[in-house]
Amino acid sequence: MIISQSKSRKVVIVGTGFVGSSYAYALLNQGIVNELVLVDVNLDKAKGEAADLNHGMPFASPMKIRAGGYEECNNADLVVITAGANQAPGESRLDLVSKNAKIFKTIVTNVMESGFKGIFVVATNPVDVLSHVTLEVSGLPKERVIGSGTILDTARFRYLLSEHFQVDSRNVHAYIIGEHGDSELPVWSHVQIGGVPLSRYAKINDVENDEDMKRIFENVRDAAYHIIERKGATYYGIGLGLVRLTKAILHNENSIVTVSTLLEGEYGINDVYLGVPAIVNEYGVREILELQINESEQQKLQKSASILNEMKEKAFS
Repeated sequence: MIISQSKSRKVVIVGTGFVGSSYAYALLNQGIVNELVLVDVNLDKAKGEAADLNHGMPFASPMKIRAGGYEECNNADLVVITAGANQAPGESRLDLVSKNAKIFKTIVTNVMESGFKGIFVVATNPVDVLSHVTLEVSGLPKERVIGSGTILDTARFRYLLSEHFQVDSRNVHAYIIGEHGDSELPVWSHVQIGGVPLSRYAKINDVENDEDMKRIFENVRDAAYHIIERKGATYYGIGLGLVRLTKAILHNENSIVTVSTLLEGEYGINDVYLGVPAIVNEYGVREILELQINESEQQKLQKSASILNEMKEKAFS
């Protein structure tokens, strides 16, 4: 693999809460970046996280980690936004839209005033709507504003399918698309176990309506609610998902990941950020992979887009 020499591999994380610090820790463990800057409205928190991470440097790959301000975004390859209000028990991701949209308008304006010319990655919920807010406020091309989308939902889906069928999750190929939230959907028509379609592998005639498969999807869709009820927040899984996306960008991998990106006619949908499989490289989203989905999946995706479109209007009001 050729790593682009044009990249300094500098990442700025805005927000050092559970998700931001988990992402930073995973980056340190995997040695993907050269320089990591932590930005937070609470500077002492950012300094504390940086110190704690630096003390683990003898056990990891060499890199520079420090707390800083928005001026650090000037020469960053990536600005990853994890800041915002947390999802409370019983609260949907879309319930967060108004308060986090206001926070984002301030954050993105501050980043762009630094002279930032890199790629935004958005992880804060509702991620699809906030990715659209980031696009509008930043004025950057759509390929350079990416939401974490359904990257974690897809990972959950693959894991639960692998557990059910007792197959290594790396050999399960499956996608969750649409909103990162209640209206997301599984693309049953494209689930494969080691290249074998799920219907043939599992000998299921109607996969979508099979009770076991429906239960697996429900556990995927509702996973965040269950975790929040038990421990207050989700952060390890998304932290690792963000590292996977970071690696795809900084290493110019041209990898296919389910990220939130702006649809402009794909799947018959326009002007909405949705989680879909896309090819990602050092320039951001190179190409949206438009799957041939069945009629039922298309209807559910259109419904998901409609819900997000309404929330987008609320965010921009």
